[in-house]
Amino acid sequence: MDSLLIQAGLSSAMRKNLKSLFFVWAFVRSSISVELKNMFTALLRRMITFFNPYHVIEVYEYRSEFMVRNKLYSLAKAYLSNACSHGANKLHAEVKSLNGRPFLTIAEQEEVVDTFQGAKLWWYASSCKPKYSTKSCNREERFYRLTFHKKYRKLVEHEYLTHPFHEGREILACNRQRRLFTNISPGTGYSWTCVAFDHPATFDTLALDPTTKRDIIEDLMSFREGKEYYKKIGKAWKRGYLLYGPPGTGKSTMIAAIANFLGYDVYDLELTAIKNNMELKKIFLETSSKSVIVIEDIDCSLNLTGKRVKKMKKDKDEAEKVTEGYDNANTVTLSGLLNSIDGLWSACEDEKIIIFTTNHVEKLDPALIRRGRMDVHIEMSYCTFEAFKVFARNYLGIETHDLFSTIEKLLLEVNVSPADVAEGLMSRSLRNADVDECLANLVEVLNLAKKEMSK
Repeated sequence: MDSLLIQAGLSSAMRKNLKSLFFVWAFVRSSISVELKNMFTALLRRMITFFNPYHVIEVYEYRSEFMVRNKLYSLAKAYLSNACSHGANKLHAEVKSLNGRPFLTIAEQEEVVDTFQGAKLWWYASSCKPKYSTKSCNREERFYRLTFHKKYRKLVEHEYLTHPFHEGREILACNRQRRLFTNISPGTGYSWTCVAFDHPATFDTLALDPTTKRDIIEDLMSFREGKEYYKKIGKAWKRGYLLYGPPGTGKSTMIAAIANFLGYDVYDLELTAIKNNMELKKIFLETSSKSVIVIEDIDCSLNLTGKRVKKMKKDKDEAEKVTEGYDNANTVTLSGLLNSIDGLWSACEDEKIIIFTTNHVEKLDPALIRRGRMDVHIEMSYCTFEAFKVFARNYLGIETHDLFSTIEKLLLEVNVSPADVAEGLMSRSLRNADVDECLANLVEVLNLAKKEMSK
């Protein structure tokens, strides 16, 4: 019966006053039939609803059966942590910002009281099984229940509801720590897990051709300010970037620089951990706006050419076994990926950057990287002299040196990745060596690379 009253939205004070009725019910229910029990329960529910002077508004973590996060839930959580947490007996502590104070939220089954223009309101934190849950999903959906007297209904609808959500938005902005997400096993009921994203890369420290860097920054600024433009032309507010080139050319660093420039969260999507196209769509729905969705080494993640397994030349039975094992492990198709990033499902959340990286662009299906899907193609090539000067400025604090001309000549003769150049400058600078010694070490690295090429 206690759960019945809670579901009815009664405040703690009113629940306490009705406990005497439940004592009577406890004696009576043992001596009547199941049918009478059901009739009495239904009658009691109607009586409670009729005489209950309170209204209830519930704010769920997810929006209905679509499994899309409800932004109002996050805003209510932030507001209650700041305005009402002092009235709770049990709290949860989180760190939202590496430089900020702990973020306190009320625990489940806790009730706190808020006041607004003379009205008294109760917030109750709880959870329940989702209506559309499956046996493999053990997740319970969290929600907040707001209870208030009927006479304050207009006040709550027209004024109060905008108050906690506006305050919550400001609190989240002040305490926001950008996050790095990765997808996890669907059996947990959650699609993503995250850690704090605190990568130091910026476009100022990125070793890249200045013209290319300027073009990328201008494109990102146009995208960030293009909400009305995308709406006008009838396209989802998203943009695709393809980063391709040899290993060690800075593709991951470029991703971090883009995320830091825009101030977005990063979702690192591992395709091999996804079982089928439906699960892939659900995972994309779980990503938020203002985010960078990354699929690194997409040519290695899945065989997205439509041919799941190459035919075995020697043993046909072995080929069938390989095919069967592969299909059981993963049935994500090229069509499913394209629909998720560029189909109807892609328009569910705005303001997203989608980035693919690959070392072998020639292996990718043309449909995957065509213009309009991957709007910007950026070749991350071997280190140039302009990129080296960025390293010299960042690592050694110099703009010119006598060895620069030698290094420039060697960089024109050898193909060496920016990662190798950076390592050549770092290997001795970490031991407080002087500038001459660091540059001389880099020259030695480049000469060794030249000898290897000549072989």
